[in-house]
Amino acid sequence: MARHDNEQWIAGINAVASALENDPVNVREMLVEARAKNPRLLELVAEAKRLGVPQRAVPTDTLDRIAGGVRHQGIVAHYAASKSLDEDDLPALIEAARKPLLLLLDGVQDPHNFGACLRSAAAAGVTAVVVPRDKSAPLNATVRKTSAGAADRIPVARVANLARTMKTLQDAGMWFVGLAGEADQSLYDIDLSGPIGIVMGGEGEGLRRLTREHCDYLAKIPMPGSIESLNVSVATGIALFEAVRQRK
Repeated sequence: MARHDNEQWIAGINAVASALENDPVNVREMLVEARAKNPRLLELVAEAKRLGVPQRAVPTDTLDRIAGGVRHQGIVAHYAASKSLDEDDLPALIEAARKPLLLLLDGVQDPHNFGACLRSAAAAGVTAVVVPRDKSAPLNATVRKTSAGAADRIPVARVANLARTMKTLQDAGMWFVGLAGEADQSLYDIDLSGPIGIVMGGEGEGLRRLTREHCDYLAKIPMPGSIESLNVSVATGIALFEAVRQRK
């Protein structure tokens, strides 16, 4: 069932604005730099007041301490993270989607990569992002900032066993394409127009064995240049938008 992750501080204009726009009931308090003059900050102050979100003006060093190295741009918010889902929620999401498109991240642990993947997934209209509960980056302030608001717009399901979840979804009609550099088949030669899940491996290790074995296809992104691999977030964007291109 859907649940709330631990409460956290989110930092930066885009991250706080997204939380106020998409999930204001879970914004517990907003802290703004004293004597702020940035028009965007003043807009957020007014919006928080309209929504009834408590707010305080605080010194910059207080924001620096709370943000913990994340660029806060004069604003942070105490936030009970929006609902995350689990494997039991996925069948209903797939059934409701006309052409479901899933993104499965098998162990992406860098929060910048996770945030960038969420941003690409939201831009591509992905139905849901599925990650394992273990060995996956948490939805923290860095992920929210990097995702440019996507973390609050797209369903994220954390599942106990990724391979088992894939089997359940295959029984419901999904097909899975795993990206692997050593694959023989090109991504561009695979039909991605139906109910498809794009499966990406984690940094360094790539797809784990059981995840790989549960993919219907393994494919690679052709790279004629001298570099043999891409950052996982870059590869995710390429794969998702190839699916978008085919679906048009």
